[in-house]
Amino acid sequence: MGTSVKSARRYSSLSREARKPGIINLNPIQRGGILPDVARKALDEFGDGYSLCDFCTKGRIDKIRKPPVEDFLSDLASFLGMDVVRLTNRSREAMFVILMALKRSRGGSAIVVDSNAHYSTYLAAEAAGLSVFEVPNSGYPEYKVDLGAYGRVADEVEEETGEPPVAIILTHADSHYGNLNDPRPVAALCRKLGVPFLLNAAYTAGVMPINGRKLGADALISSGHKSWASSGPIGIMALSSELAEEVLVPSSRFPNKELFLLGCPVLGAPLATLMASFAYVVERVERWPDEVRKARWLVAELERIEEVRQLGVRPKEHHLICLETPSFHEVARRHKKKGFFLYHELKARGIVGIEPGLTRRIKLSTYGLSEDELVKVAEAFQDIARSYNLSVS
Repeated sequence: MGTSVKSARRYSSLSREARKPGIINLNPIQRGGILPDVARKALDEFGDGYSLCDFCTKGRIDKIRKPPVEDFLSDLASFLGMDVVRLTNRSREAMFVILMALKRSRGGSAIVVDSNAHYSTYLAAEAAGLSVFEVPNSGYPEYKVDLGAYGRVADEVEEETGEPPVAIILTHADSHYGNLNDPRPVAALCRKLGVPFLLNAAYTAGVMPINGRKLGADALISSGHKSWASSGPIGIMALSSELAEEVLVPSSRFPNKELFLLGCPVLGAPLATLMASFAYVVERVERWPDEVRKARWLVAELERIEEVRQLGVRPKEHHLICLETPSFHEVARRHKKKGFFLYHELKARGIVGIEPGLTRRIKLSTYGLSEDELVKVAEAFQDIARSYNLSVS
């Protein structure tokens, strides 16, 4: 039985609370992706299908000159301190593409990753037919990755599989605690072992200054919709020229197409918004020290609330904040709305982005908030605490 026009119209008036005037959105996967006005204009202009392909004369998205995609990708590579950039549907696809290509060109059966890696890193490895060896972290409350253990874990891979790792991966800033890692010791190890070094910069490139070459990365992977003020989905795969020779291999049947990218992955609005936001991003990364200051200030204010404690490395070096909030969790246990009470209390004060239903631990981001918005967030949490008889120092 077919769908009627009347029933289909229920999808025609979609909206979201985070876009309403005056609302503050704290969602860590969105703060770095909020579009400036120029990108919203591009979103409307290029929203139709394969809208960047009007003047495609060479059969490759990265070769298009009108609009200037080819120039943009060259400038983007330079901005990241890398040699070559290609775009993927998401950063996890970039990870998968690289792992598939390396397995094909080098062989091997395992990779080394930090234990704070995003789940999609594990999925990419599994889909590529690779096992995962983890570098441990320090556990509660810092969860700091032991960078010095990368060598030992790489040795374990060789002992158990008879081959060196296909790749070694470090999450620059993780999505759990916002711990920022120094890639250079891991890069030095990779050079010594002759193993490609992949830096997952989904939560760093685009919000803070990064030079992949200076950090020793063979590949730098990032997320346009998380950290580049772009509509999603879009991933950024920045490569050294050496690694690009292994990853960007042509199809045997369609030599103009790059095999592991399945041709052209991103063809419309996400790329147009990424391009439109580029100047905005280049400018804002210079304000990174101020973004770190704001995160530290809010942590201090929220830790004034009874039993609230920041998890992860202290002091904060990144905008993603994870808080342990057992006092709010105790309120939720008694509240008729259970864990959803905090979401509703914040929403009533014009704040969204805290995952509905969570009170034991919460995550939020301060990136791009104004000083007034920052104060409003701190006061909202403190006011909620007092209204439920939690002490605020």
